[in-house]
Amino acid sequence: MIRLTNIHKTYQGAQPLHVLKGINLHIKKGEFVAVMGASGSGKSTLLNILGILDSYDEGEYMLAGTPIRNLSETRAADYRNRMIGFIFQSFNLISFKNAVENVALPLFYQGVGRRKRNQLALEYLDRLGLKDWAHHYPGELSGGQKQRVAIARALITQPQIILADEPTGALDSQTSLEVMEILKDLHRQGLTIVVVTHESGVAYQTEKIVHIKDGVIERIEENLNPDANPFGIKTQMK
Repeated sequence: MIRLTNIHKTYQGAQPLHVLKGINLHIKKGEFVAVMGASGSGKSTLLNILGILDSYDEGEYMLAGTPIRNLSETRAADYRNRMIGFIFQSFNLISFKNAVENVALPLFYQGVGRRKRNQLALEYLDRLGLKDWAHHYPGELSGGQKQRVAIARALITQPQIILADEPTGALDSQTSLEVMEILKDLHRQGLTIVVVTHESGVAYQTEKIVHIKDGVIERIEENLNPDANPFGIKTQMK
Protein backbone atom coordinates (compact mmCIF):
# COMPACT_ATOMS: atom_id res chain seq x y z
CA MET A 1 0.00 0.00 0.00
CA ILE A 2 2.73 2.47 1.05
CA ARG A 3 6.40 2.13 0.11
CA LEU A 4 9.02 4.76 0.85
CA THR A 5 12.52 4.32 -0.52
CA ASN A 6 15.41 6.58 0.56
CA ILE A 7 13.19 9.59 1.27
CA HIS A 8 15.03 12.84 2.06
CA LYS A 9 13.51 16.17 3.00
CA THR A 10 15.34 19.45 3.67
CA TYR A 11 13.67 22.72 4.57
CA GLN A 12 15.57 25.60 3.02
CA GLY A 13 16.38 28.75 4.94
CA ALA A 14 19.29 30.72 6.32
CA GLN A 15 20.36 27.38 7.81
CA PRO A 16 18.92 24.47 5.78
CA LEU A 17 17.31 21.83 7.99
CA HIS A 18 17.71 18.22 6.83
CA VAL A 19 14.62 16.69 8.46
CA LEU A 20 14.36 13.25 6.84
CA LYS A 21 17.59 11.43 6.03
CA GLY A 22 16.91 8.36 3.91
CA ILE A 23 13.62 6.89 5.15
CA ASN A 24 12.80 3.36 3.99
CA LEU A 25 9.39 2.09 5.06
CA HIS A 26 6.85 -0.42 3.77
CA ILE A 27 3.29 -0.41 5.12
CA LYS A 28 1.06 -3.20 3.86
CA LYS A 29 -2.63 -2.87 3.10
CA GLY A 30 -4.66 -3.26 6.30
CA GLU A 31 -1.74 -2.66 8.71
CA PHE A 32 -2.10 -0.55 11.85
CA VAL A 33 1.17 1.34 12.34
CA ALA A 34 2.42 3.89 14.88
CA VAL A 35 5.24 6.33 14.19
CA MET A 36 6.93 7.40 17.42
CA GLY A 37 9.54 10.04 18.03
CA ALA A 38 10.41 13.11 20.06
CA SER A 39 9.52 16.61 18.95
CA GLY A 40 11.69 17.50 15.97
CA SER A 41 12.41 13.88 15.05
CA GLY A 42 10.70 14.21 11.66
CA LYS A 43 7.56 12.17 12.35
CA SER A 44 5.10 14.93 11.40
CA THR A 45 7.06 15.71 8.23
CA LEU A 46 6.90 12.02 7.37
CA LEU A 47 3.13 12.01 7.90
CA ASN A 48 2.73 15.10 5.71
CA ILE A 49 4.64 13.37 2.91
CA LEU A 50 2.49 10.25 3.29
CA GLY A 51 -0.61 12.46 3.07
CA ILE A 52 0.70 14.27 -0.04
CA LEU A 53 0.61 17.51 1.94
CA ASP A 54 4.36 18.07 1.55
CA SER A 55 6.92 17.24 -1.11
CA TYR A 56 10.22 15.41 -0.73
CA ASP A 57 13.62 16.11 -2.27
CA GLU A 58 14.99 12.67 -3.00
CA GLY A 59 13.82 9.06 -3.09
CA GLU A 60 10.58 7.40 -4.14
CA TYR A 61 7.09 7.25 -2.64
CA MET A 62 4.76 4.62 -4.06
CA LEU A 63 1.10 4.77 -2.98
CA ALA A 64 -0.99 1.77 -4.04
CA GLY A 65 1.47 1.16 -6.86
CA THR A 66 1.46 4.76 -8.10
CA PRO A 67 4.56 6.98 -7.85
CA ILE A 68 3.83 10.17 -5.90
CA ARG A 69 6.26 12.76 -7.17
CA ASN A 70 5.82 16.30 -8.47
CA LEU A 71 2.05 15.95 -8.75
CA SER A 72 0.03 18.99 -9.74
CA GLU A 73 -2.07 20.35 -6.89
CA THR A 74 -5.19 19.13 -8.69
CA ARG A 75 -3.91 15.54 -8.94
CA ALA A 76 -2.54 15.63 -5.39
CA ALA A 77 -5.91 16.82 -4.09
CA ASP A 78 -7.64 14.06 -6.06
CA TYR A 79 -5.42 11.38 -4.48
CA ARG A 80 -5.98 12.84 -1.01
CA ASN A 81 -9.75 12.98 -1.48
CA ARG A 82 -10.03 9.43 -2.83
CA MET A 83 -7.38 7.57 -0.87
CA ILE A 84 -6.69 9.28 2.45
CA GLY A 85 -8.61 10.41 5.52
CA PHE A 86 -6.94 12.75 8.02
CA ILE A 87 -7.37 13.03 11.79
CA PHE A 88 -5.58 15.80 13.69
CA GLN A 89 -4.74 16.52 17.32
CA SER A 90 -6.42 19.93 17.12
CA PHE A 91 -9.49 18.44 15.36
CA ASN A 92 -9.41 21.15 12.63
CA LEU A 93 -13.17 21.64 12.77
CA ILE A 94 -14.74 24.80 11.35
CA SER A 95 -16.19 26.70 14.29
CA PHE A 96 -19.15 28.24 12.44
CA LYS A 97 -20.31 24.94 10.97
CA ASN A 98 -22.19 22.32 12.97
CA ALA A 99 -21.15 18.67 13.24
CA VAL A 100 -23.10 17.57 10.15
CA GLU A 101 -21.64 20.36 8.05
CA ASN A 102 -18.09 19.62 9.23
CA VAL A 103 -18.42 15.92 8.45
CA ALA A 104 -20.02 16.60 5.05
CA LEU A 105 -17.34 19.06 3.93
CA PRO A 106 -15.08 16.58 2.05
CA LEU A 107 -18.08 15.53 -0.06
CA PHE A 108 -18.71 19.17 -0.97
CA TYR A 109 -15.25 19.22 -2.59
CA GLN A 110 -16.18 16.03 -4.46
CA GLY A 111 -19.24 17.75 -5.91
CA VAL A 112 -21.82 15.72 -3.96
CA GLY A 113 -25.18 17.47 -3.59
CA ARG A 114 -26.08 19.04 -0.25
CA ARG A 115 -28.96 16.69 0.63
CA LYS A 116 -26.92 13.56 -0.14
CA ARG A 117 -23.79 14.68 1.70
CA ASN A 118 -25.74 15.75 4.79
CA GLN A 119 -27.58 12.42 4.81
CA LEU A 120 -24.27 10.54 4.68
CA ALA A 121 -22.79 12.80 7.36
CA LEU A 122 -25.70 11.97 9.68
CA GLU A 123 -25.14 8.26 9.08
CA TYR A 124 -21.45 8.51 10.00
CA LEU A 125 -22.20 10.60 13.10
CA ASP A 126 -24.75 7.99 14.13
CA ARG A 127 -22.13 5.23 13.72
CA LEU A 128 -19.88 7.15 16.10
CA GLY A 129 -22.60 7.75 18.67
CA LEU A 130 -23.13 11.44 17.90
CA LYS A 131 -26.54 11.48 16.25
CA ASP A 132 -27.99 13.64 19.04
CA TRP A 133 -25.14 16.13 18.62
CA ALA A 134 -25.37 16.42 14.85
CA HIS A 135 -26.55 20.02 14.85
CA HIS A 136 -24.27 21.28 17.59
CA TYR A 137 -21.26 23.48 16.87
CA PRO A 138 -17.67 22.60 17.86
CA GLY A 139 -17.78 25.06 20.76
CA GLU A 140 -20.64 23.04 22.25
CA LEU A 141 -18.79 19.70 22.08
CA SER A 142 -16.31 18.03 24.40
CA GLY A 143 -12.83 17.11 23.19
CA GLY A 144 -13.84 13.50 22.68
CA GLN A 145 -16.94 14.50 20.75
CA LYS A 146 -14.88 16.81 18.53
CA GLN A 147 -12.46 13.98 17.75
CA ARG A 148 -15.36 11.68 16.89
CA VAL A 149 -16.66 14.34 14.49
CA ALA A 150 -13.17 14.54 12.99
CA ILE A 151 -13.07 10.75 12.59
CA ALA A 152 -16.48 10.78 10.91
CA ARG A 153 -15.20 13.48 8.54
CA ALA A 154 -12.14 11.36 7.75
CA LEU A 155 -14.30 8.31 6.98
CA ILE A 156 -17.05 9.86 4.88
CA THR A 157 -15.09 9.64 1.62
CA GLN A 158 -14.47 5.92 2.29
CA PRO A 159 -10.66 6.23 2.17
CA GLN A 160 -8.26 3.30 2.04
CA ILE A 161 -5.82 4.94 4.47
CA ILE A 162 -6.31 6.90 7.70
CA LEU A 163 -3.46 9.19 8.77
CA ALA A 164 -3.79 10.35 12.38
CA ASP A 165 -1.48 13.04 13.79
CA GLU A 166 -1.45 12.80 17.60
CA PRO A 167 -5.18 11.92 17.62
CA THR A 168 -5.26 11.57 21.43
CA GLY A 169 -2.91 14.44 22.24
CA ALA A 170 -5.66 16.83 23.34
CA LEU A 171 -7.75 14.23 25.17
CA ASP A 172 -7.91 12.83 28.70
CA SER A 173 -6.85 9.23 29.26
CA GLN A 174 -10.36 7.71 29.23
CA THR A 175 -11.35 9.53 26.04
CA SER A 176 -8.02 8.54 24.50
CA LEU A 177 -8.87 4.89 25.11
CA GLU A 178 -12.26 5.38 23.47
CA VAL A 179 -10.69 7.00 20.39
CA MET A 180 -8.13 4.19 20.11
CA GLU A 181 -10.94 1.63 20.30
CA ILE A 182 -12.60 3.36 17.35
CA LEU A 183 -9.35 3.24 15.38
CA LYS A 184 -8.82 -0.42 16.25
CA ASP A 185 -12.34 -1.20 15.08
CA LEU A 186 -11.66 0.58 11.79
CA HIS A 187 -8.49 -1.46 11.44
CA ARG A 188 -10.47 -4.65 11.97
CA GLN A 189 -12.70 -3.52 9.09
CA GLY A 190 -9.64 -3.50 6.82
CA LEU A 191 -8.45 0.10 6.81
CA THR A 192 -4.74 0.91 6.71
CA ILE A 193 -4.02 3.26 9.64
CA VAL A 194 -0.89 5.24 10.45
CA VAL A 195 -0.80 7.06 13.80
CA VAL A 196 1.88 9.58 14.70
CA THR A 197 2.29 9.77 18.47
CA HIS A 198 4.76 10.37 21.27
CA GLU A 199 2.65 8.32 23.69
CA SER A 200 3.81 4.73 24.19
CA GLY A 201 0.36 3.78 25.51
CA VAL A 202 -1.07 4.70 22.10
CA ALA A 203 1.74 3.20 20.02
CA TYR A 204 1.59 -0.19 21.73
CA GLN A 205 -2.06 -0.62 20.78
CA THR A 206 -0.99 -0.88 17.13
CA GLU A 207 0.57 -3.79 15.21
CA LYS A 208 3.86 -2.13 14.30
CA ILE A 209 5.82 0.70 15.93
CA VAL A 210 8.26 2.71 13.82
CA HIS A 211 10.72 4.63 16.00
CA ILE A 212 12.15 7.69 14.29
CA LYS A 213 15.02 9.77 15.67
CA ASP A 214 16.84 12.71 14.07
CA GLY A 215 15.28 11.99 10.70
CA VAL A 216 16.11 8.28 10.46
CA ILE A 217 14.24 5.12 11.41
CA GLU A 218 16.00 3.87 14.52
CA ARG A 219 14.11 0.58 14.78
CA ILE A 220 10.80 -1.12 14.04
CA GLU A 221 8.89 -3.20 16.57
CA GLU A 222 6.18 -5.68 15.72
CA ASN A 223 3.59 -5.86 18.47
CA LEU A 224 2.59 -9.50 18.84
CA ASN A 225 -0.54 -8.82 20.88
CA PRO A 226 -1.70 -5.21 20.67
CA ASP A 227 -5.00 -5.94 22.44
CA ALA A 228 -3.36 -7.47 25.50
CA ASN A 229 -0.56 -5.24 26.76
CA PRO A 230 2.28 -3.06 25.48
CA PHE A 231 5.05 -5.51 26.25
CA GLY A 232 4.49 -8.48 23.92
CA ILE A 233 6.83 -7.13 21.27
CA LYS A 234 9.41 -8.42 18.89
CA THR A 235 12.11 -5.99 17.81
CA GLN A 236 13.43 -5.78 14.27
CA MET A 237 16.57 -3.68 14.21
CA LYS A 238 17.02 -1.33 11.27
